[in-house]
Amino acid sequence: MSRTADDAAFGEAGEPADAVPTGTAAPIDAEPWTDFATARWWHATDDGRLECDLCPRRCRLHPSQRGFCFVRARDGDRLVLTTYGRSSGFAIDPIEKKPLAHFHPGTSVLSFGTAGCNLNCRFCQNWDISKSREWDRLAAPATPSAIANAAASAGCASVAFTYNDPVIFAEYAIDTARACHELGLNAVAVTAGYITPEARPDFFAPMDAANIDLKGFTEDFYRKVTGSHLADVLDTIAWVHSNTDTWIELTTLLIPGHNDAPEEIARMCAWILAELGPDVPLHFSAFHPDFKMLDVPPTPPAALRAARAAALDAGLHFVYTGNVHDPGGETTACPACGHALIERDWYEILAYRLTADGRCPSCGAALPGRFGPAVGEWGRLSLPISIA
Repeated sequence: MSRTADDAAFGEAGEPADAVPTGTAAPIDAEPWTDFATARWWHATDDGRLECDLCPRRCRLHPSQRGFCFVRARDGDRLVLTTYGRSSGFAIDPIEKKPLAHFHPGTSVLSFGTAGCNLNCRFCQNWDISKSREWDRLAAPATPSAIANAAASAGCASVAFTYNDPVIFAEYAIDTARACHELGLNAVAVTAGYITPEARPDFFAPMDAANIDLKGFTEDFYRKVTGSHLADVLDTIAWVHSNTDTWIELTTLLIPGHNDAPEEIARMCAWILAELGPDVPLHFSAFHPDFKMLDVPPTPPAALRAARAAALDAGLHFVYTGNVHDPGGETTACPACGHALIERDWYEILAYRLTADGRCPSCGAALPGRFGPAVGEWGRLSLPISIA
């Protein structure tokens, strides 16, 4: 289904339903080292436009137009990804910062993103990257193999596609994930899950783990605040859980007065329990004023703790708080006996009591997730790096 006139409200004022006007975009001129990659998911329509099949917006492009995400563009009779091989920067982070609590705790992950986004979140906390229209934001060229080699040389266990949504640079992310696997590294997607059923299998197949944003639990919130649709995200989450081996965790940024109502949190937890079961970790993160929501106050720590308590009472086994100092909300406890298995403080592992095969030493229950024979020792450091 293509975007309708009603969907034009998703973009900035003056944007047409189908694409950003050519006049607002940089020219589609391939640099000698990149030769813009042909996009994978698109088809020609009867009226001569090219329709992108990657995300539910399904932008239809006339010659030289860009999609809503800004980085997928029509070049002659093909659709191209203009950010393939170009990054907005690299950093080595703790895996807990993605956030992933049950995926090789304590290890380091090489994180990078590109530019652009297929959502229009009014609260975006990486808006300088996701809303970038300047190519100087992409001043760090790197091939998939160069990224994988840099991660391996730095001792990272994984590479994460993050900062902006990897769905819109899917071809680049997939190729990098494959290069990582050749070196024994993991691939991690940090995504809003706004992707079509056609593209899901290819995108998630090489992803070892994913943190998927569940930004709220009403269509009204998704439409007015993120410019997208809740149903598409729920479909993605349920599909990944049922059809892949990708380890998934969910994150909800609690925004005061917008998605933090107790009844909304209760409905969300009931859906997670019914569709995914009790063992998919859920992270409640604190909002801080940013981008177009500078008038909204920060999330009180007490609100995060209350949401966590409600989710645990609803039957979810693993619920965490983030963006606040809350060691209790960062602790992983055995759901069978309550024994504290992993204690954390600002992403740093303070205590790790799992057995070598990932079990509780007190009762022998297996902890769901992906755990190696030993905990990592990266700590809380975030380290910007460059890749030549």
